[in-house]
Amino acid sequence: MTAVLRAEGLWKSFGEQPVLRGVSLELSRHEVVALIGASGSGKSTLLRCLNLLEGIDDGRILLGDQDISDPRVDADRVRSRLGTVFQSYNLFPHLSVLDNVTLASRVVRRMPRRDAEERGRALLDRVGLGAFAGEHPDRLSGGQQQRAALARALATDPDVLLLDEITSALDPELVGEVLGLVRQLAEDGATILMATHEMAFARDVAHRVVFLDEGRVLEEGPPAQVFGAPREARTREFLTRFRA
Repeated sequence: MTAVLRAEGLWKSFGEQPVLRGVSLELSRHEVVALIGASGSGKSTLLRCLNLLEGIDDGRILLGDQDISDPRVDADRVRSRLGTVFQSYNLFPHLSVLDNVTLASRVVRRMPRRDAEERGRALLDRVGLGAFAGEHPDRLSGGQQQRAALARALATDPDVLLLDEITSALDPELVGEVLGLVRQLAEDGATILMATHEMAFARDVAHRVVFLDEGRVLEEGPPAQVFGAPREARTREFLTRFRA
């Protein structure tokens, strides 16, 4: 399969503290990859580097055949091809839900407002929020805000979805509704790289699991192998805390 997104030997430090230590991974079209690891292992930093929200110290990032780590690239246009959803929603509170969803299409992609809003309403219907298009985010529950953030990420028809612990800020009863939507997106053929602590979801939905430990890819493989017969002692140690 052709790699849609590829990281080659990424290094990233904050001050004297290295956070990513030569991370390499690739994501094929229609593939769902779950990124797992302890808090502080570098998962969020990796996603922020892939989305050009953080610069890298060394290595290369390719989106298709384009080197997007080249400082000359148009970062906003690249980000419109990488739909990103964070754990904290990051919806603009002063805009309606529909305006949040359509903003990148109108500003970055220069889509006419009528066309952007037509697509935005269709996406809100898809995530079960059609009736809330005119509301502001503070009128939505956490789960609804996260579904709106997913709709916003899908609005520019991105090549890849980058999902960063999108259920960690939700009440337990709201986790299922958001994961159910991600499961549907995966079944529909979306290409997804998802940092998550939801091990059962990663086991059931991901095509491949990548275990990040202290800024390194320590193990990767199909869910059955990583969860059922991990090769590395550190992987086994990490996974024991999620087993009943």
